[in-house]
Amino acid sequence: MNDNFRAQFVAFALEVGVLRFGQFTTKSGRQSPYFFNSGLFDSGARMARLSDFYAQALLASGLHFDMLFGPAYKGITLAAGTAMALASRGRDVPFCFNRKEAKDHGEGGLMVGAPLKGRVVIVDDVITDGAAKRESVAMIRAAGAEPAAVLIALDRMERPGAEGALQATSAVQQFTAETGVPVIAVATLDDLMGYLAASSSAPDLQAHLPAVQAYRSRYGI
Repeated sequence: MNDNFRAQFVAFALEVGVLRFGQFTTKSGRQSPYFFNSGLFDSGARMARLSDFYAQALLASGLHFDMLFGPAYKGITLAAGTAMALASRGRDVPFCFNRKEAKDHGEGGLMVGAPLKGRVVIVDDVITDGAAKRESVAMIRAAGAEPAAVLIALDRMERPGAEGALQATSAVQQFTAETGVPVIAVATLDDLMGYLAASSSAPDLQAHLPAVQAYRSRYGI
């Protein structure tokens, strides 16, 4: 297992333009100095490499799990890709995903793939308000299975809430506190900042660190 996969993931995200620095308006209306757009993992090679980072993070966590679940829609490809990457690393596990609407013909129902059972890892890109992940937790528990963790690409370590009324904990921390389900991230804001701090040979890149530090001081944990 490569212990440096987190920094390698940040470098990969920068390389393919998934992670960018500048001035970006987030969904919450904040002005962020960085932007992470997982939709740009949009080729076979990129998805294969991304999936292997997911697999490394999951295996490195030491978590006991039996299968993967991908919430529609982004989670579908991520769960399938992670299952293939795990198989290539000697761990073959089943996976399934849900439909947005129940199918009333053929096999019917909301679920596609292996039956939900055992300890299930939910695979998705990020956690913002956590609503979609809570729905996944409820579906897994309703099937009699146990949500073991949520696996995401990047934890922004950011507190939700209106300006001047920020929550005390991050969206990820709130999700875990409310559901009892831990979150595993391929990389966190700590990893991103560490990567920038270590980029002395790339001064243009390192120059973004003060803005990211200031943003974290304002909104982060």
